[in-house]
Amino acid sequence: MASYDSSATSSAGRQAAFFDLDKTILAKSSSFMFARPFYKEGLIGRSDVIRSAYAQFVYLASGADHDQMETMREYMSKLVTGWSVDKVQGIVGETLDEIVDPMVYQEAVDLINEHKDAGRDVIIISSSGTDIVEPIGARLGVDLAIGTQVAIEEGAYTGEILFYAYGEGKAEAMRSLAQERGYDLAECYAYSDSQTDLPMLEVVGHPVAVNPDSELRKVAVEREWPIVDFAKPVAMREQAQRRSAVAAGAGVAIGAVALGLTWYARRRSSRY
Repeated sequence: MASYDSSATSSAGRQAAFFDLDKTILAKSSSFMFARPFYKEGLIGRSDVIRSAYAQFVYLASGADHDQMETMREYMSKLVTGWSVDKVQGIVGETLDEIVDPMVYQEAVDLINEHKDAGRDVIIISSSGTDIVEPIGARLGVDLAIGTQVAIEEGAYTGEILFYAYGEGKAEAMRSLAQERGYDLAECYAYSDSQTDLPMLEVVGHPVAVNPDSELRKVAVEREWPIVDFAKPVAMREQAQRRSAVAAGAGVAIGAVALGLTWYARRRSSRY
């Protein structure tokens, strides 16, 4: 487990811990995991399920490079065009625990809790869509969950990607959040498995490679970044129940993911 200073305050500003989602907190790709319920509800065809399964295999076996991520962006953009937003949100809400359990790394949960106990904000930033990332973030009790945003018109996705939470886009979001919330990025932490997230890792003072692909592992070794390997998937539902019990005992209400940030709210409002 990576070690860090237990204090979340510095003379420069506040601190935060930024987490990638897939293969960092979750053992699989969050987007591809919903292929079957989307197929069952008629949003995608059998060929899309097969393609998603293959993409999941490739992603787990070797990680995704820049070209693959761009291909994935184009594919997902075309795929979701015309989908009902309410229907997608309903499917995700009804199947989230079933699909994601038990796919959450216990080591990631422990690390999230350690950062929160130290007073740091915990933020998930993932290339998966907001309607998947945000409910997962809420279950995990993080302070903010940011995902790829697709434009919406008359209750349906247009396919136009307004913000792609990938590569330099993640670093851009982190810098904007730092400016708005007063984070001292030199004192912040970032966790990811992929070399495509180098911009995200490079923008903070404490980058950590989690289950890194070969390219990221090479960079981490060269730069002497901490490398950790997570291998204990657990049920996300149990984690949520534990937090609810603790909160109830302390008289604290568990809320949804915080979405009050000007930067994120501005981007989200442009979807509608």
